[in-house]
Formats: sequence, C-alpha cells, structure tokens
Amino acid sequence: MTQIYELARFADALLETEKTPDYPAALNGLQLENHSEIKGVVSAVDFSTRAIEGTIKAGANLLIVHHGMFWNGLDPIRGPVYRRLRLLIENDIAVYSSHLPLDRHPSLGNNVLLGKELGLKSCESFAKYAEIFIGLSGESDLETATLVDKARKFASSYGGEVRATPFSPKQRTKRWAMCTGAGASTDTLKEAAQMKIDTLIVGEGPHHTAVQAEENGLTIVYAGHYATETLGVRALAEHLGKKYRFPASFVNAPTGL
Repeated sequence: MTQIYELARFADALLETEKTPDYPAALNGLQLENHSEIKGVVSAVDFSTRAIEGTIKAGANLLIVHHGMFWNGLDPIRGPVYRRLRLLIENDIAVYSSHLPLDRHPSLGNNVLLGKELGLKSCESFAKYAEIFIGLSGESDLETATLVDKARKFASSYGGEVRATPFSPKQRTKRWAMCTGAGASTDTLKEAAQMKIDTLIVGEGPHHTAVQAEENGLTIVYAGHYATETLGVRALAEHLGKKYRFPASFVNAPTGL
C-alpha cells in the first residue's frame, strides 16, 4: 500500500523541495492529504476544476500540479474555491504541487525536457533566482527560423501558439538560453546580454521585453506559458507511477497563454 505521506517524502527528496527557494504562494510539496491508498495519479499544469474533474474521470486519487492550490493567494472558502475543495474531499483526492523545484530538475524539469523537445543540448545554467538557477543555456548552430518552427509545432500540440521578436530570415542561433513559464523579464534579458545570448526561449513575458530584445539584438521566442510547463508534471507523474506501480495520466487544460 502506498500512502500519500510516503509518496510525498520521496517526491520532496527527488525534487530537493526543501532546498529550493520559491515564491511564498507556491507552497511546494503536499498541499492536501487524503486517507486512502494511492491508486492512480493525474498531472496538470494548473490547479483547477478541469484538473480535478480529470482526476475523478481517470479514477485516480492524486493530482500533481505545477501551479498549486494557493497560487492566487488567500481566498475565502466560498464559490469556486469551496466547490473545488468539496470535489477533492468527497473523492478523497490528494494534491501535490511543485513549482521551481520542477522547473530546474536535471532530468524531470520543464527546462531540460523542453530543450530535448527542441533538439537543444544544454551545458550551462541560466535565469538566477535567489541562490539557484531555474533555466538552462547552451551553444548550437541552426537557423533561428527552424528553432521557431520546432517551438511552434510543440506549442500547437498543447493548444498554444508561438510568437517571436523580429529576426532575419538568414539568422542562425549560436548561443541560446531558456526559462520556461514567465521567463522573459528585465533581469533575464540583462543576464542574456551578459552571456552574449542571441536567442532566448521562454513561455511568456511582458510587452517591454520584446521592445528591449530588439533594441539589443536578441531574439525572444515566446512559446506559451502553459505549453512550456506541461512537460515537468507529466514526467514526475510518470516517474511516480512507475515506481509505485499505479497508472499515470495528464489532463490537458490549455489556458490560451
């Protein structure tokens, strides 16, 4: 029998949850316990009604998410907040969440897996947060248009779209960096400039990053916040499913971003 606390301890150690700084609302780790033996796991990017309903439909009683139950901060337990909690408790579903620990994991992380999807081999870290690095960087020699096309095909498989800042049709990507999710910021663009990065792959970023990038000769590929963060939760759920011998599945619930 696999109980939730046994599984959560293993996942915390695997992801180095306690050693990884994060935003206060992340509350990485086990966010809601359950009573029964774990019989199946479902993963989703976001904690939502669609994710919970997908877990129930799959006959699972563990939901693993990247953006957890408290991502919006403090909310009264009423309306949709109450309805989600009621669904979880009535169906005895546990919730485990991992944000930055999953972004940066060397084999199950969003960044390393997206790099593989795009055919990029990383060799350095990128995107410093506190005392850790979230993203990756490396060297390549391929047409930037080809890289953008690969990103577009990946994003479309999760209901997303890709946008890129202007670049020459003949441009080649020689030094790239990556930070999934909301990876484009003033700080990451400064870091990219210091590292002489020519192409930055992210999920999303504020409007000013596109202006700033063009001014500094940097191409940014915005591959979608949602799409770029689907890989880690899927990989973690599958890893736990194999270890504890229960089925694992994924709820694809695109946000349009």
